[in-house]
Amino acid sequence: MNLDRDRLWADIETLAGFTRPDSPWTRRAFSPEFDAARAWLARAFAEAGLAVRLDACANLIGRRAGAEPGLPVLMSGSHCDTVPAGGRFDGIAGVAAALAFARALRESGTALRHPFEVVDFLSEEPSDYGVSSVGSRAIAGRLSPEHLAMTDAAGETLAQAIARAGGDPAALDRPLRRPGEIAAYVELHIEQGRVLEAAGLPIGVVDRIVGIARHALVVTGRTDHAGSTPMDARLDALAGAARVIAAVEALARDLTGKPDYVVATVGKIAAFPNAANAVPGRVEMVLDLRAGSDATLAAFPELLKSRCDLGPLGFEIAPISLAPATLCAKPVTEAIAAAADRLGLGHRALPSGAGHDAVNAALVAPAGMIFIPCRDGRSHVPEEWCSPEELHDGARVLAETLLDLDRRL
Repeated sequence: MNLDRDRLWADIETLAGFTRPDSPWTRRAFSPEFDAARAWLARAFAEAGLAVRLDACANLIGRRAGAEPGLPVLMSGSHCDTVPAGGRFDGIAGVAAALAFARALRESGTALRHPFEVVDFLSEEPSDYGVSSVGSRAIAGRLSPEHLAMTDAAGETLAQAIARAGGDPAALDRPLRRPGEIAAYVELHIEQGRVLEAAGLPIGVVDRIVGIARHALVVTGRTDHAGSTPMDARLDALAGAARVIAAVEALARDLTGKPDYVVATVGKIAAFPNAANAVPGRVEMVLDLRAGSDATLAAFPELLKSRCDLGPLGFEIAPISLAPATLCAKPVTEAIAAAADRLGLGHRALPSGAGHDAVNAALVAPAGMIFIPCRDGRSHVPEEWCSPEELHDGARVLAETLLDLDRRL
């Protein structure tokens, strides 16, 4: 099969063009730019010979029938929404590569045994309603009534937004796909890190998507006058918080690779009373912890406490949220690695440190991901970049993987 590299790249450029002109590359879910991109995608899906529909969660799906009735679907895709001032490849690359495969099937007259679906999941990025991976949550039945009742700044509920996008919120009280309905889900994505680029490798075979735990960290001391309180009489919560932040970084460095991938970040902090002439009496922080195993996620808080001797200061850790680690399906990862080998493309196994729609797809189907390099590992920024050759290589591996899975599953 011949995947048209130039047309694949043109699709990326076209989709990227649906952006707020004052903030490239911004295409928020439910925005006019998003609606325009979706309209273009629907036409492109139809031109590729796909039957186009929106499901109850307004996931955009293009379907090609299979030759053997009754077989479950092979699915590939990603999302076309972006973070504010994001990049041109996160999500878009997966949708465009799956579309390129569908075009190649049509143009070559290749018949798959299984039906094949290209999916553009609704709102993978954190939405204005406070929830992410909206469309893929729905296929696994993980979009709750509480999620649907969440509102944006204007007071519109997520349910209302989904209806505005063409979905049917009343039908989201059950999973949109059942186990056994999807034979495999394979997603192409930029790595969003530096591993492949540093190794000079064109392909990453994702073996797991890390679990993500967030915790509230609170250090308490006493607010006093900054000028008249001697140093030995202070209970400075911000000084204690600095020791906690240093301990978070040191612990993550010590744990990583033994045997898991581990990263930890304190990216949100608020000091009170936050005045130049007052000793801080309370500091609130959020710890973002990611690891390749749930055991590491569970152990980290107590290990952190054991490292933080703050003397008379108070220190509390409370869980906020938890998304368990997701192992990619071995038959899919093996098919990806074998496809890269047949194409003469070097590869390595690696974890994904970011969440993806594949996390929810894995709850109802064998799932796997293909990573391609991105320059300097940068993502969610306007400078996000991969080359036409890197994108084409990834799309070729995706196509070969899907053809292999169609034969074997």
